[in-house]
Amino acid sequence: MKKNQFLLNRLKILVLIFSITFSMNSCKVTKKLKTEVYETSAQGNSLKKVKKFSKSKKPVLLTLNAEEKFQTITGFGGSFTEASASLLNRLSAANRKKILEAYFGENGANYSLTRTHIASCDFSLSNYTYAKVENDKLLKNFTIEDDKSDLIPMILEAKAISKEGFNIIASPWTAPPWMKDNKKYVGGKLLPEFNDSFALYFSKYLEAYKKEGINIWGVTVINEPHGNGNNWESTLFSPKEMTDFVQNHLGPKLEKDGWAEVKILGYDQNRAGIKEWVDVMYENEKSSQYYDGLAIHWYESTFDYFPKELQYAHQKAPNKYLIQTEACVDSEIPHWNDDAWYWKKEATDWGWDWASEKDKHLHPKYAPVNRYATDIIGCLNNWVDGWVDWNMVLDTQGGPNWFKNWCVAPVIVDPEKDEVYFTPLYYTMAHFSKFMRPGAVKIGCQISNNELMSTAVKNPDGTIAVVIFNPTEQEFAVEINQKNIKKNISIPAKALQTILIKS
Repeated sequence: MKKNQFLLNRLKILVLIFSITFSMNSCKVTKKLKTEVYETSAQGNSLKKVKKFSKSKKPVLLTLNAEEKFQTITGFGGSFTEASASLLNRLSAANRKKILEAYFGENGANYSLTRTHIASCDFSLSNYTYAKVENDKLLKNFTIEDDKSDLIPMILEAKAISKEGFNIIASPWTAPPWMKDNKKYVGGKLLPEFNDSFALYFSKYLEAYKKEGINIWGVTVINEPHGNGNNWESTLFSPKEMTDFVQNHLGPKLEKDGWAEVKILGYDQNRAGIKEWVDVMYENEKSSQYYDGLAIHWYESTFDYFPKELQYAHQKAPNKYLIQTEACVDSEIPHWNDDAWYWKKEATDWGWDWASEKDKHLHPKYAPVNRYATDIIGCLNNWVDGWVDWNMVLDTQGGPNWFKNWCVAPVIVDPEKDEVYFTPLYYTMAHFSKFMRPGAVKIGCQISNNELMSTAVKNPDGTIAVVIFNPTEQEFAVEINQKNIKKNISIPAKALQTILIKS
């Protein structure tokens, strides 16, 4: 009898252990990721928080690996231009504040990396330089007066709104004309006798802006050193000419004048030319000592983000910045209050009409949202650490600018009617800038369907931000897996989603 009781007690203990083990395993299986999902779609969502998802027996698998680490994120944002600033000055105070809050407020896109122009560019209202007196080698008459009515107030107001602050990259489109061999704003080369004066020009600019309450984080040596077809402000440099200038003039001057912390980015043009530039810039320790990184643009193609070139740049200098400093829908007049257009393959760029026959294939028609989403994800997956859009605000014509070089911006305004249109491009940018913060680290992210694109970062606060882009005409169910903890969602046709995973 005692023996039977003993066996019965042991059986009860075994059943209890089995129940506990089964219960623990069940908890592991049923444990889900804590997520928030935000969506922008052709169906009408604009960074909307979504909670209902379709189910499928065969979802696309998205696997995250936070132990696999890549580049540290510098930031995302857009550019302060005289065109944008002048338009804000023509709007009501309410709409001006609405736009700047949308870009720099915590409840908006929360931009963290920006760009501006040193003296005039194509998106200025006229040509101007800070060194107006010819042959003033010591720049005793240097002045930023032209920036004080529009550009500087816009930057200062954005600074007042931004809680975490943002960094600014400043780029000259040209050296002062009198320093160049053709004495013009457009084209020409910097004359060797003015190398020190042009280096001083940067130092004077940094000092003048600091006095206005604006600290510049970094500079590029010149915007588009290959030129721009001699259309608007430019100064031509070869890779060797720029590297010699940085090595022997700009770098030492900024260091001597107390600006050593200001980042110097080389190149600042299209990605197809990366190899010839980094081979010279990063040839040896001496040539690269003052370069902090490489600046690039996207205008070489409407669909190709040039992953091989980006990988090459990273491998050449793994510890230096790789920042996309300019991108926009160019050669287009903005479509007003027409969200559908931004999702259709109807836009063309400069290359549609002007590219050589051998390069025509790089410039087909495209959907603006697709181009932005594909490029940013492609860049993040290939070592780019910062991505900066061009003008923040333009008018219904795609200006103003002195050259009438019409383009599209994420925010379009009609100053005569005091109306504002936030295009789908604004929300596309916000999917990255709002949820991927400076200091975040790009982590491993694999998706099992090559029709979709995805990328992911781990933020300083421990959250993980995943972006998925679905350019197709069909919906997909997606299973997100992080260390066997899973979450099932779905992404509709023509949609961009940011999934914020909280620990």
